[in-house]
Amino acid sequence: MSPEAERRGRVLSGIQPTGELHMGNWFGAVQNWIRLSESYDCFYAIVDYHAITASYDPATFPAAVEGMAVSLLAAGLDPEKCHLFLQSEVPEHTELGWILTSLAPLGQLQRMTQFKDKSGDQGEAITAGLLMYPVQQAADILLYKADRVPVGEDQVQHLELARTLARRFNNAFGETFPEPQPLLTEAKRILGLDGQSKMSKSKNNHIGILDDPETIREKMATAFTDPQRLRRTDPGRPWVCNVFTWHKLLSDPATIERVDRECRSAVLGCYDDKMMMADILSETFRPMRERAAELRARPERLREILAAGAEAAGAVARETMREVHEAMGLWQTKRSPATA
Repeated sequence: MSPEAERRGRVLSGIQPTGELHMGNWFGAVQNWIRLSESYDCFYAIVDYHAITASYDPATFPAAVEGMAVSLLAAGLDPEKCHLFLQSEVPEHTELGWILTSLAPLGQLQRMTQFKDKSGDQGEAITAGLLMYPVQQAADILLYKADRVPVGEDQVQHLELARTLARRFNNAFGETFPEPQPLLTEAKRILGLDGQSKMSKSKNNHIGILDDPETIREKMATAFTDPQRLRRTDPGRPWVCNVFTWHKLLSDPATIERVDRECRSAVLGCYDDKMMMADILSETFRPMRERAAELRARPERLREILAAGAEAAGAVARETMREVHEAMGLWQTKRSPATA
């Protein structure tokens, strides 16, 4: 770690390659990533190895990975201020993952909330990858000796496992890993177009940050508003309207005040309000669409950025694994027994 990086502290976070970002990702994670890169030495991984713990289509997977990389850069991640890379291009991730598997308490893994939720009624069909997912997450974090990890409340349990594994390794083999501390994000939770559940591609209730204006208008036409406002002349209740919560995130104070007032008095109809929000979204994301188009016109630039990120990540990862091998007494041909 360079003196500058050590002074700033190090952050590791990852995102699954689900294709292009939607506005829930943007508000929930990426805005925070951008802020953190101003203050920390940040490593951001597109975690393609994590993604294969669920069924996926190998034919479309590369496009999903590329779409995520393009979206993150278009959304404002600056490769001059952080390291963006593909998890699978740094093999030390899975190497450390296997080592930590030998230290992971089975009972703690089986109690993981996400494991219980995702395993459902699968019985013996549950894969070992789903069970070991949080161990690999811990390896991702500890590989970079990250002392800060941005997490939401639903990820605190996984981070505690990373802290447990750091302690177990240190107790068994000597002080090697810092115990990562949570950076509890102040991320905004965005409900999807249905107004009921978290925005998600799997539920098809999302607005993509790279969606074109017409697509945004078509999606917004289906957005959930006030269920009790049955007629255009009915007064609205903006405090229960999901679209109004988006106004509070995206609109200027004058627009927020106007929508609130005109909704309550039935001057503004739900459809007109949704089309107003569609225009706001289109304009908010317009610079991102433009940056994405530039990146797609220069695919070699995208590869250069990811390759540089993997090189920086790999340099840190290899040094960490050198220390791990030495601490564990794993003799290797490049190190004589006398100096091991």
